[in-house]
Amino acid sequence: MEFFRQTNIDFLGKRRIIIWISVAITAVGMLLVALYGLEYGIDFVGGTEIAVQIRPEPNIAQIRSVMDKAGFSGAEIKSYGRAEQFLIRVREREEGGATTTAVLEALRKGFPERSVELLKSDRVGPKIGAEMRRNAFLAVILAVVAILLYIAFRFEFFYGVGATIALVHDVLIAISAIAIVHHFGILRIEINQSVLAALLTVVGFSINDTVIIFDRIRENRERYKGMNLIKLMNLSINETLSRTINTVLTTVLVLLALLLVGGEVLQGFAFTMLVGIITGTYSSIYLASAFVVEFVQRFQRVDLDAEYRKLREAERAAAQA
Repeated sequence: MEFFRQTNIDFLGKRRIIIWISVAITAVGMLLVALYGLEYGIDFVGGTEIAVQIRPEPNIAQIRSVMDKAGFSGAEIKSYGRAEQFLIRVREREEGGATTTAVLEALRKGFPERSVELLKSDRVGPKIGAEMRRNAFLAVILAVVAILLYIAFRFEFFYGVGATIALVHDVLIAISAIAIVHHFGILRIEINQSVLAALLTVVGFSINDTVIIFDRIRENRERYKGMNLIKLMNLSINETLSRTINTVLTTVLVLLALLLVGGEVLQGFAFTMLVGIITGTYSSIYLASAFVVEFVQRFQRVDLDAEYRKLREAERAAAQA
């Protein structure tokens, strides 16, 4: 099924306006991150992980309500092993730490008619959390650099730079969206390992769309030798548009389902992926090729815009004749 057939959209004609709008949105997003800050999970700040068995079995919403009332807001709660077993992860308290004893007391007070048994307890220290935070940041940077080298080797250096700028844009917008929805209480999302996995997945998904467009550009350069680069890129993006939209729509539907019914454990992953894939599709279509055109004009000193305007005027004149 194709939603778009034989489109002739001028994606790059207004590219500088698009670029400046994207720069402005990214700058505002980073400003909001600086103002609101990011909420880190215990993976990155330290805390306590406790496995418990509660009989008869409560649901996770009931456990979360008990933990919130006890002062352990933002606790990660998920099934662990059998139906009545749960894994609870809480961050350190300012007054001296979220201890296993305090969590067990809160559960026994919240469920006086149930049996609460400790299965295991582990603690992640703040130093380990800080080290994991550094490693997470390094992982994202290395992924982007590796993709830059791959695109530069497979295509040309300018293509690698354009794709990398688009990827950085996608990651920054996703992080900004997390800070905003968390600050205003729309969703309770912490930066943890699942969000990190989502960011790295966004990088891979976005570059996949970009590579498909760049591949079509390379094929068309062989097919239409001497064609203006802007016209060639517009043609290539239009030819791959239906495939791009179909792919992103199917993925968005799955992520919406996860976000709406997947529970709090999956919310961070689903929301990050949803924002990242939408912005990744936008950047693959509008930004990656736009930056390639800008770099080619600036460093190869070729006036592609003047040539493109003449072609457009000739096409309009021919259509009116």
